[in-house]
Amino acid sequence: MSDPELVGIVQAAQRGDAMAMAALVDELMPYVGRICGAIALGDGEDAAQNALIAVLRNLRRLDEPRALHGWVRTIATREAVRVARSGRSEVPLDPLTSHAAAAQPDPALGVEIRDQLERLDPEQRAVLVLRDLEGLGEQEVAQLLKLPGGTVKSRLHRARARFRRGWSE
Repeated sequence: MSDPELVGIVQAAQRGDAMAMAALVDELMPYVGRICGAIALGDGEDAAQNALIAVLRNLRRLDEPRALHGWVRTIATREAVRVARSGRSEVPLDPLTSHAAAAQPDPALGVEIRDQLERLDPEQRAVLVLRDLEGLGEQEVAQLLKLPGGTVKSRLHRARARFRRGWSE
């Protein structure tokens, strides 16, 4: 979807247009699912659903429709960390694992990636996902998670080290 088209859909959804809201959810669902699945793991679907509900409830507060993805990323990340901290369910296959398995001829690789992510604290997973999968800079991650830059650096360092250690075992 082009940027001007997305801006138009956001503006229509902000006015209460149900068709625009449905189109917006369709547009955002894969993005939110990828973030929430990688951070909340087995509870990723719940986190994604909660995040999308929060997006729709608060859409009128979004002043700049062009900032939609950054705003949604913030909501999705915070909801995924919140849900992951509560640790409510068993851990089924998540979108990150599915994506990794589809990209590799060996499905066991996706399972191994998932296993390593499960070993990380939700806060470490969030920093790792935002930095290494979403490609955000450390300062952007710090702003998004409302953390000092040093905390982001240390969590990222620990997450990468723990991931590598687990991978080499």
